[in-house]
Amino acid sequence: MALFLLFALVFALNLIPVFAPPTWMALAFVGFQFPETGAWALALIGAAAATFGRLTLALFSHRIVGKKLLNAAQQTNIYVVKQRLDKRPVLTFGIFLSYAFSPLPSNFLFIAYGLTGLSLAKVALPFFLGRCVSYAFFIVGGQAAGRRFQIDTFESTIYASGYFIVTQLAVMAALYAFTRLDWAVLIDQHRIVWRR
Repeated sequence: MALFLLFALVFALNLIPVFAPPTWMALAFVGFQFPETGAWALALIGAAAATFGRLTLALFSHRIVGKKLLNAAQQTNIYVVKQRLDKRPVLTFGIFLSYAFSPLPSNFLFIAYGLTGLSLAKVALPFFLGRCVSYAFFIVGGQAAGRRFQIDTFESTIYASGYFIVTQLAVMAALYAFTRLDWAVLIDQHRIVWRR
């Protein structure tokens, strides 16, 4: 039951487009509070739930934002990204795998990918693999801290809040830039041009 609740919580966190707490922090906290729990089991459950949550977020991004909120010019602009990524599946795999190893928020990546309408199956495996490894690292780190240290909850909350606010503001700025960059000019001429 506890593992099912963890899956549901991580899925919900990864479904929220912005201003959701980072999953790796939540899993590190679980590791800290329950240092005897199997780290790889938690990592597998967390990675599976995060992958399903992000794929659902990408699907919503495509169906709601991409088809209903973007105008024709913005859709045409993003179609350029779709065409290029469709021809480079190894690059797409590599981007999602390397990004999933990091603690950086992935909501922007999946919202942007969802806007392109590309196949979600292409990014599910690399994201799952990368998150599985990175979550295991953070869970083991949380477990080690839970066995050795008394961490002040108030101080850790301040740190988490600062990290959280900065990353979410960066995500919103990146999403805005994604829809405003002229992708054809950037890819073909290597120049940054903003579309009106």
